[in-house]
Amino acid sequence: MYVRIMNRLRGPFQIIRADLRAYLLINALVYGVLLVGMALAIIFPDLHAARTSSFANGDQGALVDTVVGNPWLFGTIIFLVNVFETALLLIVLPSMVIPFAGLAVFAIKTIDLGIILAPVDRASTLILIPHSLTLLIEFQAYALVMFGAYLLGRSWLRPTTVGARTRRQAYARGLSRLGRLWIPALALFAIGAVYETVEIYFLVPLVLST
Repeated sequence: MYVRIMNRLRGPFQIIRADLRAYLLINALVYGVLLVGMALAIIFPDLHAARTSSFANGDQGALVDTVVGNPWLFGTIIFLVNVFETALLLIVLPSMVIPFAGLAVFAIKTIDLGIILAPVDRASTLILIPHSLTLLIEFQAYALVMFGAYLLGRSWLRPTTVGARTRRQAYARGLSRLGRLWIPALALFAIGAVYETVEIYFLVPLVLST
C-alpha cells in the first residue's frame, strides 16, 4: 500500500522538478495576488466593507449559515467548493478552452478573496492567525492545479516542449500531466478542509476569547 502511494506521488514530484522555476513562479502568483487583495482592503476600507457585506448576504454566505451547525457537513462543503467550484470550474475548464485562461480567472477571484479576508481590525487579524495555515494548505493545492493548467497551455501552444508532433498529441500529454498533479492537490484539499473545520469550531473561538 505504501509503495503504491509513493509510486503515485513520484510522478507529480518529477513533473515539478522538471519545471521547478515555472512552479515557483506559479506559487508567487497564487500567494501574491492574495496579498494584493489584502493590501487593497487595507488601503480602501470601504472596499473591504462592501465585499464582506456582499459575501455575507450572498449565496455563499447563506450556504455557510446553513451548514455551519454541522462540522462534518461544513468540512465536506469546504472540500467540494474548493475542488469543484474553484479548482475545476475556475482553473481547469477555462484553461481547457483557452490556454492559461484559468490562471487569470483564479487571480481575479483571489484578489477578491484577499479583500474579504484582509486584517483590517482586531477581530479579522486574530482570525487570520489560525486561518493562515488554511490559506497556506489550500492555496498550495490551487498552485498545483494552476501549474498543471500552465503546463497544459504551454504544451498546447508549443508541442515540442512535450516531444509531440501535433497540437492534439501535445494537448493530450498536457492533460495527462495536469491529471497527475491533481493527486497531491486532492490530498491537500482534504487536509485543508479538515484543518479549516478544526479552525472554525475550536481555534477561532479560542483566539477571539483572548
